[in-house]
Amino acid sequence: MDRSSSIRRTDDQLPEYDRYITVLSIDGGGIKGILPAVILEFLESQLQELDGEEARLADYFDVIAGTSTGGLVTAMLTSPDENNRPLYAAKDIKPFYLENCPKIFPQTHMFFPFGKLLKSLMGPLYDGKHLHSILKDKLGNIKLSQAITNVVIPAFDIKRLQPVVFSTYEAKKSPLLDAKFSDICISTSAAPTFLPGHEFVTKDENGNVREYNLIDGGVAANNPALIAITQVTKQMFNSSIDYFRMRPVDFPRLLTISIGTGAARIDEKYNTKLASKWGILDWLLYGGTTPLLEIFTQASADMVDFHNSLIFQALYSEDNYLRIQDDTLGGIENSVDIATEENLDKLVRVGERLLRNPLSRINLETGLTEPVVNGGTNEDAIKRFARKLSSERKFRQLKSERRTAVPQLRMAINTGKRRLKMINNYGEKIIFNPMLSCMSMNVVTPPVNVFWK
Repeated sequence: MDRSSSIRRTDDQLPEYDRYITVLSIDGGGIKGILPAVILEFLESQLQELDGEEARLADYFDVIAGTSTGGLVTAMLTSPDENNRPLYAAKDIKPFYLENCPKIFPQTHMFFPFGKLLKSLMGPLYDGKHLHSILKDKLGNIKLSQAITNVVIPAFDIKRLQPVVFSTYEAKKSPLLDAKFSDICISTSAAPTFLPGHEFVTKDENGNVREYNLIDGGVAANNPALIAITQVTKQMFNSSIDYFRMRPVDFPRLLTISIGTGAARIDEKYNTKLASKWGILDWLLYGGTTPLLEIFTQASADMVDFHNSLIFQALYSEDNYLRIQDDTLGGIENSVDIATEENLDKLVRVGERLLRNPLSRINLETGLTEPVVNGGTNEDAIKRFARKLSSERKFRQLKSERRTAVPQLRMAINTGKRRLKMINNYGEKIIFNPMLSCMSMNVVTPPVNVFWK
């Protein structure tokens, strides 16, 4: 007889690793951050229906990543208040954008012909003063290491000519990487031609200093989903925490939501015949947009989406990857800075429409995004993800309780049958046969105190 079978439990044994590692990623896109704000508000509302009004997105995601405007949203969702709860609920983000975008991107240059072109020739279109002021006021001295959940926000150092990834994982190891959230958000939002770059320094306890000269994270990764997954994967190999005790073969256990800020493709406003006549000014400013920046950021975002889709589909876990993006924006809808009341309200409607759009996924053969057969809408997909996220959180809470609790056992001896019955305070029955030469408790159970009554 297998000695381990002498002890039985009536409930399922807990696995050695959690069922999912959860990732939320938010693209860059200036005022178009309103689109993910609408999506995230809906997602959080679904979680609140399942788990109560106090539920917040930071409670459910192991890592939240954001670039540029997505970095700002990330900071709002993960910065702690005086009670160590998120500074902002998801429903607060849209009003924040509607109130502050016109002040960050004042439209004074719209009142005379060629005003935007002339201003861009003399420097950034916007001075960033209001953005800097509001971020420093709201985020104060909160540092990256204080985030409620793990955070990943990219930027680009123009002095070193290399990307900089601000990661909570790394910030907890090195004070030189533990920057203020306000500095990080100002930096990752500093889009070339639109806002000035940002310089700051960090210090450690030994007086060592690191200097940063940063611009928009979209230069490196406008879609930061892959960076977030890379950071998580890195922890899988480097960390001894149970949380990351997954084998590489368990990569499909990643549960990832990636939210875009919209793109313009349908109108095909650019073509080679047109661009072949452009000079540097046209590449920087054409038809109220910045083609060069738009092309770079959209190309990098699409490449990340294609890579992630390929990996998840190849591992038969495509349902664990949800990319929500609207690629039908036209005209000023796709601008990152035209913060008129009319356009901002239109973006809110675009976000609401995006929820009702059919769930779509990249066709790996054509590279085009196509509706998923019987996939329902993005709203339906978010509801499904919310149920998974809620279930994962409850599972972890139960697992944590079982690890930390010290249950007491009531034991009854039946000498005739030579068996010992033990009932712990979870109501679980454990049967032990004392005739066996070895008592081997080969089960997953919390530590216990055994006493006789």
